[in-house]
Formats: sequence, structure tokens, C-alpha cells
Amino acid sequence: MEGAHLTEGTIEFRIGHETHKTWYKAFGDLKSSRRPNAIPVIFYDQIGCGGSSHLRYKPVEFWTPTLFMDELDNMLNHFGIWDNFDLYGHSWGGILGAQFVATRQPKGLRRLVIANSPASLPLWEKSCNELLDGMPEGVQQILRKHEEAGTMDDKEYKDAMGLYMAKHVIRVPLSDGMLKTLAAMAEDPTVTHATLGKKQFKIEGSLKTYSVISGLHKIAVPTLLLNGRYDEASDACVMPFFERIPKVRWYRFAESSHMPHWEERDLFMKIVGEFLRVHD
Repeated sequence: MEGAHLTEGTIEFRIGHETHKTWYKAFGDLKSSRRPNAIPVIFYDQIGCGGSSHLRYKPVEFWTPTLFMDELDNMLNHFGIWDNFDLYGHSWGGILGAQFVATRQPKGLRRLVIANSPASLPLWEKSCNELLDGMPEGVQQILRKHEEAGTMDDKEYKDAMGLYMAKHVIRVPLSDGMLKTLAAMAEDPTVTHATLGKKQFKIEGSLKTYSVISGLHKIAVPTLLLNGRYDEASDACVMPFFERIPKVRWYRFAESSHMPHWEERDLFMKIVGEFLRVHD
């Protein structure tokens, strides 16, 4: 969004008797009720990652979908946009966004974008293992061996994971921003380890049975569903969204895996932009 007004900072997020910080970066005029060619956007880091408060000392049971939905509510209220907004969620953000809309029924939501997200984590685990089965035999053996042994810090495992990621996570060279994101995730994996566990192909964290499928029929707003041809969020992972959300459109990126916003950026921006501008 070249030339757009930029603001960056943190807002307070109260959890019980504690006050923490949620980091955000906002582009464009959030106060205007008219949507210009450059749609205003707020990016934010969920608590526990990036520029937001890191809480390594919190127990596993602290990290729940309710916590992150409360944080989203707090963001909407802080910026005063709860009565007129669109919601975009990628990967974990998409399944959380679907639950947020289905359970909290935000009155001001116009449109929802669910990008590269599974409708349940059991579906995600199944998809990842099916993709692993399609990798060269040697890569499969290395990844399975180290996950069974719990030696995911081994260089052999990391190298093999690099081959898997290059096929099913991001199929273009990593940008500086993406490299920084991966480094930050590795530096503090508290939330990932608590909710998903330490393994790529077996979910052992607190959300191992997490699913939003039963409530998808309650999503009443127009919804755009996205995934990639080589995506970990396979067609089977996203199918429940398509089958159960009443007003849904599905677009599958032919040359992408899990990150079409990098892999087919121009087309991605066109598809999402056109969806958000309909009826403006």
C-alpha cells in the first residue's frame, strides 16, 4: 500500500488482572466510512508472538481460541471499527476467524476471507501426512525417524523439512520478511508448542482435536475461501467450509502451496481486492 498513511504501535490487552500488549501496524484511513482504492488494513501480532507480549511462563491451558478471540474483539473496539469491517485470516488465523464469526456473530462484519486454513486440525494432520507420503522415500524416512525419536533439532531433520516446505509451504524464494518471521517463530515457539506440539506430522498439543465444522452454518456473511494446489490446507481440509457456509466462493491457486500471497501475489491481490470491493 505505497503512499498510504501508516501507524504502528501497541494497545493494551487485559487478561484477568494482567495487562499485556498487542502489536499492530495499520495502513490507510481507518476512520473513513468510504472504502477507497487502497482498502485500509490492520495487521497485528497475536499475543505470544512477534511484537506483542511474550508469555513463556504461561501454562498450556492458557493458550485457547477464546483468548485469541478476546484479543480480536479488543482490537476492533480499540480502533472503533467493530461496526464496519472485513476479516481476513490466514492458516491458523482462518480457522480462528471462522470460529469468531460463527460464535460471536459480529454485527459490523461485512465479509470474511478464510485463506489456506483447515476446518479442523485432524483434517490438517491427515493432509500433512498424505503430502509426506508423496515426498521422496529418503525424505519421508528422515522426517518420520526424527519425529518418532523427538530429535527435530537435528540438522538432518531440518534439511529434510526444508525440502517439504519448499513444496508444500512456500514455493518461491523466501523474502527477508518471511525469514524474519520464521526466525521469530523459532526463537519463541511457546504458543505453537502448547497448541500444536513440536512435530509437523503429528499434532500433540492442546488443540489436537480442534474443529470449527459444527458451527460453520452460522456464518452468514459472504465468505471467500482460498487454498493452493500444493497446500497443506488441501481441498479435503477446506471442503467443510465450502459445503457448510451458506454464502461462500472458493478460489484455488494453481501455482501455490500455503502462501499464495507470496507465490502468486498479483493474482492473490486481485482476487481478494475484487471480493472486498463488491457492493461498495
